Amino acid sequence: MNLALGKAQEYPDAYDPTLLQAVPRELSRRFLPDNLIFTGCDIWTAYEVSWLDKTGKPIVAVAEFEVPCESVNVVESKSFKYYLNSINQARFDNFNTVKAVLECDVASVIKGPIAVNLFTLDEFQNRAQQSQTQFGECIDDYPLQSSHVDVSSKALKHGTGEVEDKVVMSHLLKTNCPVTSQPDWASVWIGYSGRQITPESLLTYLVSFRTHQDFHEHCVERIFSDIQTQCQPERLWVYARYTRRGGLDINPFRCSEPMEYLPVRGIRQ
Repeated sequence: MNLALGKAQEYPDAYDPTLLQAVPRELSRRFLPDNLIFTGCDIWTAYEVSWLDKTGKPIVAVAEFEVPCESVNVVESKSFKYYLNSINQARFDNFNTVKAVLECDVASVIKGPIAVNLFTLDEFQNRAQQSQTQFGECIDDYPLQSSHVDVSSKALKHGTGEVEDKVVMSHLLKTNCPVTSQPDWASVWIGYSGRQITPESLLTYLVSFRTHQDFHEHCVERIFSDIQTQCQPERLWVYARYTRRGGLDINPFRCSEPMEYLPVRGIRQ
């Protein structure tokens, strides 16, 4: 694929939806089990959104994009940044007009529906303050069972406890861009119902992603797949909140049955 990621490129000075580039989800999903079933979405937050009103006065906003995981493609992140910057000098009547343009342009690239919300800075600040920042048991203080260099589901182990409903989280997830090799940092929440997954083994497994190269969405689907296959919980969800890069953060959420993603934001988001 001829992607913008990792290449020098001039910023656009005019609105241009053709800047958006698609990355097929199938590229990494072909390595997942054929019988794996999940649903969910990717939540993109764009902090550098600006356009001109009818008088030429700049408007700034924060945009949130909810992309269903059933879409054929995702948007390559650098092309998304260039696209958003292409509206900087464009004039729009109001927020609803901008929202409609964003929805139309992105939906045509991902080949699926999309929900877009635009917030004023005050609205987004209030929303962020209401988000849960402490949720689930943090497992970061548990010892590692081993130092796995490669990601392997075999690191995941069952405990001897009874079936339980559990939510755990870790700030120690780090993955790497498959194009530029730049580090991507995240906090990850995992909720499950089933036999206990020992926290030491889960932390060891998550830390093994430290040198793993793949896009955010595919990393979360790999985590979901490995836990589902190795531990066979009755219900499972995985939600990673990645730190922003280039004014964007990408937050994939995958679950075994339909549910609302949690409005959680960590200290680094």
